[in-house]
Amino acid sequence: MGTKERQERERHRTRQAILDAARDLFVTEGYRNVSMRKIAERIEYSAAAIYSYFPSKDDIFFALAEEGFRLLAERVLATVQHIPDPLARLRAGLLAFYAFSKTNPEYFELMFVDRSVPSLTQDFQRFEFFQQTTARAEADVRACIERGQFSRALEPAAALHVLWVAVLGAATIGLAKRLAPGEDPDALAHDVLEAVLAGFTTVGTTFVAQECPFHAPDGASVPVMKQRDAR
Repeated sequence: MGTKERQERERHRTRQAILDAARDLFVTEGYRNVSMRKIAERIEYSAAAIYSYFPSKDDIFFALAEEGFRLLAERVLATVQHIPDPLARLRAGLLAFYAFSKTNPEYFELMFVDRSVPSLTQDFQRFEFFQQTTARAEADVRACIERGQFSRALEPAAALHVLWVAVLGAATIGLAKRLAPGEDPDALAHDVLEAVLAGFTTVGTTFVAQECPFHAPDGASVPVMKQRDAR
């Protein structure tokens, strides 16, 4: 192994150590309560050394969010890619989103729960790969409408928001352990999702979703996201 390659590997390890330390601190202490100095102290580095990897705490958050959304997108894709039926694919993808909250709670909390983190719209293009995942789910909603499985009064992007919020709420309650002893958060997530899907057979939407640059136009197909390269 050459000197340049060793240096690159060392830099990658250090960068990942910074991200791991920051993720743990953000979750346990809250984003607004964590400083660059505190992250540096966790991995026994100087604050100046960390600034050579990330110019600000916000940059660390965006790197973590990107990592989390890639994990989520890959989980959803792995779950739905061999399911031919749009409704079954939509249901499975949403349940994969719920499962992500259980297997990756630290990412889920940062991405969806902590109100003090920067708005993801500040670096919107960074998450193109996840927007493509969302566009495929929206295309499945549109297919269900065209097949008569959902009401024609539904707007696909708005309907997807409703489904997402339903599962997000169940996941957040489970993560926060707000249920009584003996109450099953998995059963709650299942029932919430099924109730919304059943409601979509007769009700429409009034919520207006903002246009996403990766929303599929009527009748268009959305390219399948490639798995990231193994490292």
